[in-house]
Amino acid sequence: MWQEQHAQILQLVRDYYQARHRPGAFLPGQSKVPYAGRVFDAEEMVAAVDSILDFWLTLGPQGEAFERELAQAVGVRHALIVNSGSSANLIAFATLTSQQLDRPLIPGDEIVTVAAGFPTTVAPIVQYGCVPVFVDVDLETANVLPERLEDAVGPKTRAIMLAHTLGNPFNLDAVLDVARRHDLYVIEDNCDALGATYRGRRTGTFGDLATQSFYPPHHLTMGEGGAVLTNSGRLKRIAESFRDWGRDCWCASGKDNTCGKRFDWQLGDLPHGYDHKYIYNHLGYNLKPLDVQAAIGRQQLRKLPAFVAARRANHTRLTNALASHEEFLTLPRAAPHTEPSWFGLLLTVRDGAPFRRAELVRYLEARNVQTRQLFGGNLLRQPAFKNITHRVVGGLTNTDKIMADSFFIGVYPGLTDAMLDYVESVFADFFMEVRRDRCARAAA
Repeated sequence: MWQEQHAQILQLVRDYYQARHRPGAFLPGQSKVPYAGRVFDAEEMVAAVDSILDFWLTLGPQGEAFERELAQAVGVRHALIVNSGSSANLIAFATLTSQQLDRPLIPGDEIVTVAAGFPTTVAPIVQYGCVPVFVDVDLETANVLPERLEDAVGPKTRAIMLAHTLGNPFNLDAVLDVARRHDLYVIEDNCDALGATYRGRRTGTFGDLATQSFYPPHHLTMGEGGAVLTNSGRLKRIAESFRDWGRDCWCASGKDNTCGKRFDWQLGDLPHGYDHKYIYNHLGYNLKPLDVQAAIGRQQLRKLPAFVAARRANHTRLTNALASHEEFLTLPRAAPHTEPSWFGLLLTVRDGAPFRRAELVRYLEARNVQTRQLFGGNLLRQPAFKNITHRVVGGLTNTDKIMADSFFIGVYPGLTDAMLDYVESVFADFFMEVRRDRCARAAA
């Protein structure tokens, strides 16, 4: 009897999707053109309801399957899912502080990074008492200037932690060369770049650890969610410990005695045979997502190739459309040897342009074209980071330029041809007004 009810419920969910969530008509000037958003169909809703009906609430079989499938899709040995991309960055960095490593990070160690980006790429460095060393970025890629990396390395430098900005991979040849020569750890923040490649290889596979975000604007979503990626079984075990309360036990939720010696361990000063499920070797967290989120993520992962292709096509189309306005705007370029998986289209108002970024952004937003700044801009100018211990190498001129004059618009798979036509027309109207005003001033 329940099997029939189960099938009926899932069919009703499909019917409900068609009635409630099927995309409506786009009305230029009235409908919003989002910078990003969730893209889903009935299958994600069915997977979520199916998981809820099973009522395995904590991370379980769907999570295990998603971790396997994500690792395979990216090309790493291990994927560990967490409750956000920010948590993924925290866990990845915490992993490198473990005393189980031969050379763990300790307070006072220096970590090379950039200030142009999202705060939680840098926050774990500060939270664990280490010192961020900031290097400037290139204006066309918003990624680290590779020629500054060597100068950033000092006697206390222990790691490099960088994001592939807006899905455009940073120069991995340069980063890995510096890391190898100076014996540095590398953490790739791949949250904006799922599906990008460098020399034909997926980003997220180069560093000791990498991270992903599955927040709705990202390449795939499970609502809130993220992942830590690694090819090292040892680092995976440590990351899992930090994610799961700091425990030493590796039993999956609902399972006991995977090691076969649950009551036979002798660790530290604990009594012999103390229950291994309650032995802790790290100051950990509980940063697991729910199994229903993983069920959604599995459906999203099947759509990833199409999502990435759409992002690339939308980015190319809008870049080509804006090329006629390059006298006013610096347009992004793909870094050498890369095939980006674009998160957004970064635009920078050139010095000497007859308008400010705020004018263009207000014009777009007033016409329902959503925009976003490049996250925190120069993080050192943000209140939370203003007084942190840090070093700056060679100045942050381009980082300040990005904070003052850059923004991005959407390229996500939910954009339709009608939306893209409208975006192009809004930009064309703005620049037509700019050129007309300039001609009028010249004539006067």
